Amino acid sequence: MFRRILPFVLALVACAANAQSWPAKPVRVVVTFAPGGSLDFVTRILSERLSQDLGQPFLVENRAGANGNVGADLVAKQPGDGYTILASADALTSSAHLYPLTFDPMKDLVPVIQFTRQPLVLAVHPSLGVGTVGELIALAKTKPGMGYATSGAGSGQHMAGEWLARLAGIQLTHVPYKGGGQAITDLIAGQVQIGSLGSTPVIPHHKTGKLKIIAQTTATRSASLPEVPTYQEAGIPILLDQWLGFLVPAGTPADAIKRLNAATDKVLALPAIRERLGPQGLEAVGGSPEQFAKLYRDDYEKYGRLVKELRIRID
Repeated sequence: MFRRILPFVLALVACAANAQSWPAKPVRVVVTFAPGGSLDFVTRILSERLSQDLGQPFLVENRAGANGNVGADLVAKQPGDGYTILASADALTSSAHLYPLTFDPMKDLVPVIQFTRQPLVLAVHPSLGVGTVGELIALAKTKPGMGYATSGAGSGQHMAGEWLARLAGIQLTHVPYKGGGQAITDLIAGQVQIGSLGSTPVIPHHKTGKLKIIAQTTATRSASLPEVPTYQEAGIPILLDQWLGFLVPAGTPADAIKRLNAATDKVLALPAIRERLGPQGLEAVGGSPEQFAKLYRDDYEKYGRLVKELRIRID
């Protein structure tokens, strides 16, 4: 009996050992946007804790450009060995509808875990003299072509801005940046007076009065922005969530994906981590690779429709 059971036991031990073998060396984490934005902020928090928990450095590297496609292209073409991870935003799911990509975001990248969701926000410089979406629309009708900043062409932020213009019957000029950091800097300086951006980099400046957030894209008000109405409350039926998450190259071992998912999910459940994310408008999510994969597919289809309906262009 023992001789018959022994091979089975040894096989189980071997599988367990393989599952724990990753990571055996430093892990490269490629962030698709520049420092200063939501994605960079969250990725660095998670990478620091994952380094501690998994015993190997998680080295963050910013590769911004083309609405996140520069970094995504880099990761999609890396070996699927578990040692290159992509930290991306939902803009990745709109890319195939806008850019002549040399990779397929639906085939060459595998979703691992969604780590946060957040509202997109409509922010204005105080000098603009508006405090509500209605006031902004009224002003825009007298000053057609006012610019609005986003972290990149083709992003959810871009689509929210164009959606607003279409529904309100106004003309706005898109001013894309290579990430949220520089967009915020120019918005605070008044070089551009309107921003359609992720909430994380904007909230601190909203709290100090340097900027004013006048709308958010989620169905209900974010806990960190209880005083700011949603677009829907303002009579503009816009509904978009911005998500952030980890993906890996196709072919990455299932054991590595499973362990990265479990480790990240554990970090996201920590009260200390949630306390750091909450004030920035970021809601920790977590969950399984399958759950994130469904969101990834659904958003790919949704953004495909919006690109056509809003006639989004990147040039």
